[in-house]
Amino acid sequence: MMEIVKAVILGIVQGITEWLPISSTGHMLLVDELMKLSVFEDPVMNTSFVNMFMVVIQFGSILAVAVLYFHKLNPFSSRKNPQEKQETLNLWGKVIVGVIPAGVAGILLDDVIDAYLHGPEVIALMLIVYGVLFLVIESQRRRPTIRSFEDLDYKTALLIGCFQALALIPGTSRSGATILGAVLLGTSRTVAAEFSFFLAVPVMAGASLLKIIKMNVVMNSLAWATVLTGVLVAFVVSVIAIRFLMDYIRRHNFKIFGVYRIVLGAIVLVTVLF
Repeated sequence: MMEIVKAVILGIVQGITEWLPISSTGHMLLVDELMKLSVFEDPVMNTSFVNMFMVVIQFGSILAVAVLYFHKLNPFSSRKNPQEKQETLNLWGKVIVGVIPAGVAGILLDDVIDAYLHGPEVIALMLIVYGVLFLVIESQRRRPTIRSFEDLDYKTALLIGCFQALALIPGTSRSGATILGAVLLGTSRTVAAEFSFFLAVPVMAGASLLKIIKMNVVMNSLAWATVLTGVLVAFVVSVIAIRFLMDYIRRHNFKIFGVYRIVLGAIVLVTVLF
């Protein structure tokens, strides 16, 4: 029962932090340090399961995007005219182009990142670095040149995808790196956030599939219950978090997230050092 409670807590953390630019992986790893999941008695099997859980729980967040943006992402909707259907297909083309950098980097560097970059020091450093970047970028007045997905060309989509690939380093934040890159390239905050959501679907689905394939563990009933609980909670909380973020950025900038990242990173760093 205790492991299910931990799965609920991790699902809440995942649902909130996946979409806010504050690093879901960093938060998940830090929470796991405080309350270790212990589904298998064998430490090797348990470590493999936890690594898989931390990625597969993202399915809940992916489902939230699919539900909230179903009409916008559905090129076959009967409520769309031929031009709107073509624009939706073009949007998917830009999403596919945008996920290429993270897909290639993830396949090539997954084992290296798991082995060397999952420590709290790296997480703390990335939290602080990107927090500072948010403050610097938001302090500069920028007039966006890309205010809709029709304005977004394939070259820009690819460049945004390159920024997303930086989020393979824990503590960076996939949404944070993607949004920062998109804003720097001239998109509005709304387009940057929504494109970040859409890029997440194939990237997170691919990462989850890769982890499942690599996992050398036979799932027992507790393992299945833990995963399904985490995914369900992450879905519900993600719906709330996405709605909150989109409403927030229509009226505010990202400075508050920069401050939060710096404070959290400093706390983690001090804790690790002392």
